[in-house]
Amino acid sequence: MRKLLLFFIFFTSTFFAQVKLLSWNVENLGSSKSQSDLLYIVSILKDYDVVALQEVVAGDGGAQAVAKLADELNRKGSKWDYVVSDPTSSSAYKTERYAFLWKTSKVKKVGEAWLEKKYHLEIDREPYYCTFDFKGKQFTIANFHAITKSKQPETEIKYFKFLPEQYPKLNLLFVGDFNCPQSHTVFNPLKKMGYVSVFINQKTSLKKECSNEECLASEFDNIWYNSSKLTVRNPKVIHFYEAFATLKEAREISDHIPITTEITIK
Repeated sequence: MRKLLLFFIFFTSTFFAQVKLLSWNVENLGSSKSQSDLLYIVSILKDYDVVALQEVVAGDGGAQAVAKLADELNRKGSKWDYVVSDPTSSSAYKTERYAFLWKTSKVKKVGEAWLEKKYHLEIDREPYYCTFDFKGKQFTIANFHAITKSKQPETEIKYFKFLPEQYPKLNLLFVGDFNCPQSHTVFNPLKKMGYVSVFINQKTSLKKECSNEECLASEFDNIWYNSSKLTVRNPKVIHFYEAFATLKEAREISDHIPITTEITIK
């Protein structure tokens, strides 16, 4: 009986263990965020294993704010590490940084993280990649923040169809703020390759004011994964704004809500 129990524990831990992934456009993460803002962000991040952040400011304390998040996370009982990208290469639009944070007991970073080089001229805020190892299997997150809807983000996203072929050995997930719904035809080439969006018809950006108790505006944030290499479960969004008295107060944290899922590598 004891051997059977041990086998069951091994089986479930091996085949059903998952990585809890969170993505969040934190809107101008830098010196404008107060200590209480950072502590609130930490209260959300601490329950996840890998975090991808968009809209870390290129200057004015962006990298330092991520370091403060990591420092506060390390006070919560788990060891965390982090990387912050160089500023994106855009000269025509708004340059920013990306960040990854992760629990070192859960995943290991493989090699160095890098900004996309081949399409950095075609994509204003080129994706930031980081590869992680989970129980001997690897996955690579392409962290991305598209240009705004008015500037036609599909003109950038169309290059994503070339990335799986560019990195044929990587198990890619495309994660972040696409400023574009998953139903847009620009995603069709990825869908034909077996990529699936975690969220469908899920609004993720905040309105300026709630209307008839509806506070979310647009389907912008998502996670795309190769369904032949990964499975996902328990996708959810975090309605953090409900913890604030007004939407204006909530928007001091961010104008987007976090999106999360649990991934299993096949």
